[in-house]
Amino acid sequence: MNRRDLAALIDHTVLGPETTPADVRAVLADADEYGMNACVPPCYVGEAAAEYPDVTLATVIGFPHGQNAREVKRREGVNAWKAGADELDVVINVGRLKAGEDDAVAAELEELVAAVPIPVKVIVETALLSEAEKHRACEAAVDADAAMVKTSTGFAEGGATVADVELMSEYLPVKASGGIGSYEEAVAMVEAGAERIGASSGVAILDGAPER
Repeated sequence: MNRRDLAALIDHTVLGPETTPADVRAVLADADEYGMNACVPPCYVGEAAAEYPDVTLATVIGFPHGQNAREVKRREGVNAWKAGADELDVVINVGRLKAGEDDAVAAELEELVAAVPIPVKVIVETALLSEAEKHRACEAAVDADAAMVKTSTGFAEGGATVADVELMSEYLPVKASGGIGSYEEAVAMVEAGAERIGASSGVAILDGAPER
């Protein structure tokens, strides 16, 4: 896969707890230069959208644990959209899923999806789930009419795997995220079925890609 085609699939990401406005501007500048998308904390969305209107901008909702009240997630999503976000990446409530409250998980997601006119990606946090729970999380995302499912926040132990991408792609388009730091790793995820890559190492990934 050449550099230009791969760049369009990458959400170049900065989401750490110490993220500064300068960190966000650096990621946006790289995204703009290389043709990537960007994923930034919700507190910086307004500034990011104003300064880089041509970069597709994602932000996170209920991040990183997904335990916010459902009305808070909905309000956070609406606020992010109004501030200029083009896409939302929302963390499911893992605890409710593990408790068997699949209807509640789906209803929370559905409420957010219905509240905004932009794509919503559902972060299922695969490292915390059993095989059966991964299937149920994806089913909840489908029931909620989400646009994509995403492997990981990057803040749990473990990130994207080829096996998880293959499983999740049976349900919806997949964003592989968590621990992807090289061109080879990114291509492996795409070959497994990923249609988007989330990575803080977007530039390093592209520097390893052939130009043509």
